Amino acid sequence: MARKTYQEIVTKQTMNRVKAPSMPFDWSINPYRGCTHGCSFCYARPTHTFLGMHADDTFQNHILLKTNAAQALEEQLAKMAKRQRGDLEAVARQVGLVAIGTATDPYQPVEAKAQLTRECLKVLARYRIPATITTRSPLILRDLDVLRSMRITSINISVNTVNAELCRRLEPASPHPAKRLETVARLVENGLPAGIFIAPILPFLTDSASELEALIVQAKEHGARFAMPSVLRLVPEVKAWYVKALREHFPAHVPDTLALYRSAYPPEAYAETLGMRVRALLARYGLPTGITPPDWPKHEPGAIMPEHRPEEGEQLSFSFD
Repeated sequence: MARKTYQEIVTKQTMNRVKAPSMPFDWSINPYRGCTHGCSFCYARPTHTFLGMHADDTFQNHILLKTNAAQALEEQLAKMAKRQRGDLEAVARQVGLVAIGTATDPYQPVEAKAQLTRECLKVLARYRIPATITTRSPLILRDLDVLRSMRITSINISVNTVNAELCRRLEPASPHPAKRLETVARLVENGLPAGIFIAPILPFLTDSASELEALIVQAKEHGARFAMPSVLRLVPEVKAWYVKALREHFPAHVPDTLALYRSAYPPEAYAETLGMRVRALLARYGLPTGITPPDWPKHEPGAIMPEHRPEEGEQLSFSFD
């Protein structure tokens, strides 16, 4: 097993504006670069290439820690508050929704000690900024005290199968699926809007009706407020790494996967069929693909037309609708 290395870096700003108009959030926060969970299909792998690193195992073995993330976030929001003459509701309207964990898992193991994510949450709580969080880790339960004081629109626990052996092979360092579902239950018990990201759905491995139903049933039984599906996306850097994992663990599926992914996305016909399958199951078990947030400050559409920062990936795990 390759040795993990951790590098401390300083960031100029913690919140990065999101350019894609299809994204239902306005800013992203990623306290780390890279992720030790080592998911073979992770869409964020190419973010390491922006720093001249590789998208292969370097992404999971060389982790960058933005040690001043909370301080930089405080400075960003303080400037906004000054322009708004201390009106924090106006700041919240200007900012809109902040997504935490779009290009890394904010609760990967190093967070247990570094606490960069926790400190950022404290800042967002003070400024009453609406936030959504995506993670695979039960470590988020450590921060229940902060989360309960925040304007949380959703906590998205990524889990794409209840098959523990499949998980072990394709995302070797991620928490057990059962632990993730238990995390959903604990979050909901604490009054937080938690659900699952069925992300990504893997063709020929987790896309069958039986596989999807097994997961959706478990999500429902654990009190998930929603289940949001997303099909596998394979940009070139990710495709090479994912196919390598398939050759090692599921060689029979390599030809079909390569035939399906002539580009980053599968054909529209496949996506439509899969979408109908998932929607039917969600309807059967009464799980929506999203939740309606409380009556918090509304985003002013013209206020923050995003300026793209390519080093930050955007999570594309949203409904097929």
